[in-house]
Amino acid sequence: MTASAAIPPPRTSGRGTVEGDLWAELRAEAEAVLVEEPLYAGIIQATILDQRSLAQAFAYRLAHRLGDGDLARLSMRDLCLSAFEADPHAGANAARDLIAIRERDPTCRRYLDPFLFYKGLAALEAYRVAHWLWHQGRATLSLHVQSRISEVFGCDIHPAARIGSGVFIDHATGVVIGETTVVADDVSILQSVTLGGNGKESGDRHPKVERGVLLSVGAKVLGNIRVGEGAKVAAAAVVLHDVPPHTTVAGVPARVVSRLAAGEEPARTMDQSFGFGDGI
Repeated sequence: MTASAAIPPPRTSGRGTVEGDLWAELRAEAEAVLVEEPLYAGIIQATILDQRSLAQAFAYRLAHRLGDGDLARLSMRDLCLSAFEADPHAGANAARDLIAIRERDPTCRRYLDPFLFYKGLAALEAYRVAHWLWHQGRATLSLHVQSRISEVFGCDIHPAARIGSGVFIDHATGVVIGETTVVADDVSILQSVTLGGNGKESGDRHPKVERGVLLSVGAKVLGNIRVGEGAKVAAAAVVLHDVPPHTTVAGVPARVVSRLAAGEEPARTMDQSFGFGDGI
């Protein structure tokens, strides 16, 4: 358990939802910043306190980070809002993504910080906009958003990839996720991870990552292969074949080096050790 996980995330109350409770807590944190840092008050007011929901706040924040000379901030905000409003699960997914960071990142002491500053969260929520555009047949705008995510956040996610909720992309720098990749709920992905193809084959050619997997720093998972539920891919491993559930794989090429207890959740513990024979 990380230090931050000792502080429980917002729980569903009898009258509210996890999304609603998190939005209330985020607003309370924002109001505290008005006193703590008056120089940032205008940004906090416009980004959070003037917004009516978590989805609207994300749309505003993403627009200011991704808007550019080709697609102005106002147009980008409208795109983001359209995507979030079209998906009845968008707010809940964003809430689960925020909670995942708070639970798994020991540097995260409040929800406000990842909302405002963490590249991984911003890249993930912007990907969700690009994914919606892709499935609306608006490939050009979708690829524009993908390009801006890559330019601004250093993280390249194809808009056709399918990514669940409660996903933690830590740091984001150097992360590449290919077109036919599928990432299930509650996965943790660290910097410089590649979920890519293996050669020039077309069609379904990228990895399928099941629930609760930890992809450690610099891991490369290549080809239409499956990483089983609750598995751990060690740092700098190169994975070319299926990974059994609840195992740790390491090396180049990767091999099974230990087996995990069925109830162990590497994506939540963020423990990157091999289990045994770790060396010095």
